[in-house]
Amino acid sequence: MNYPVSSSAGNRPYSFYLLVGLSIALLLAIIFGGYKVVFHSNSSDKETPVSASGTTEDSTRKAAVPILSDIEEYDSKIAHIVNGDTTGKWPVKTEYPLAGSIFPFKRIVSYYGNLYSKQMGILGELPPAEMLAKLQQEVAAWQKADSVLEVVPALHYIAVTAQGSPGKGNTYRLRMPFHQIDSVLSMASKINALVFIDVQVGHSTLQQELPELEKYLKMPNVHLGIDPEFSMKGGQAPGKVVGTFDAADINYATEYLAKLVKENSLTPKVFIVHRFTQNGVTNYKQIKTRPEVQIVMDMDGWGHAPLKMNTYKQYIHKEPVEYTGFKIFYKNDTKNNGRLLTPQEVLALKPQPVYIQYQ
Repeated sequence: MNYPVSSSAGNRPYSFYLLVGLSIALLLAIIFGGYKVVFHSNSSDKETPVSASGTTEDSTRKAAVPILSDIEEYDSKIAHIVNGDTTGKWPVKTEYPLAGSIFPFKRIVSYYGNLYSKQMGILGELPPAEMLAKLQQEVAAWQKADSVLEVVPALHYIAVTAQGSPGKGNTYRLRMPFHQIDSVLSMASKINALVFIDVQVGHSTLQQELPELEKYLKMPNVHLGIDPEFSMKGGQAPGKVVGTFDAADINYATEYLAKLVKENSLTPKVFIVHRFTQNGVTNYKQIKTRPEVQIVMDMDGWGHAPLKMNTYKQYIHKEPVEYTGFKIFYKNDTKNNGRLLTPQEVLALKPQPVYIQYQ
């Protein structure tokens, strides 16, 4: 049975006094400057300022996906990738990534190339169905070699190609039509593969090229690659000398990607930086890591196995940024009685590459 709540003072119901109390509190709040809303996170007692419209002043950051929650698994996978390295360089100390990050939980195996050329890589060399089947075979081989990390396929498409002649705008680069990128996205969907858009700037800049590709970079399954070899800061034609990117260029790209992640509530973007020379990337210690972007320094050199291993040790291992990658050339690595490195051989490297690219 329900009984009414009453008091001895005039038998007024309790709700009456509650209403009066709330009214007084509201009046006092108005007199003394209004309300201030305070939010607390699990990791900080700092107040988050709220604007007059009711949104936080850092609403862009708040829109992003949360920081990774499974720290124990993350640390375990990182230890696996470090692979017993004792130099103290690895693992690199960074912030934990946002939730949904690919690394260190997965390894990517990608096919590289351009649809207009059979000479630029396996992606454009074979008919699509045959190419995708071959990629899936490579994925299976890498999965068999290491069952700790899930292996996922990717298509790495050169969307801006360096040119030997100035061309329109004297930029020494050629942008691929969007319908070609769309074709790659369609191919990737058949095997649930990721897509990388690769940029060779020539005499252009990342500041000029990345915004042109923004509609694709906003897609959750599309990531970015850049090729310092074809960034010709000295004014030469691409291919005459090996080009270079500085930490400032890389920081621009990661800041750009991080902004897209935050504004569109995306999971972290993977960012591949190809490298095979000392001057290919300058001032590596000034490269900034961000929880919204996962940077991979990819060993991009071709040749006999010992040369490739040494290039990895000299320019990737010795100058740590965040994660590492390794490139295998079906044709160039087998010249002059050379051979392809096996997954087991590449996985013996310290640290283990998490991004494998075939050209």
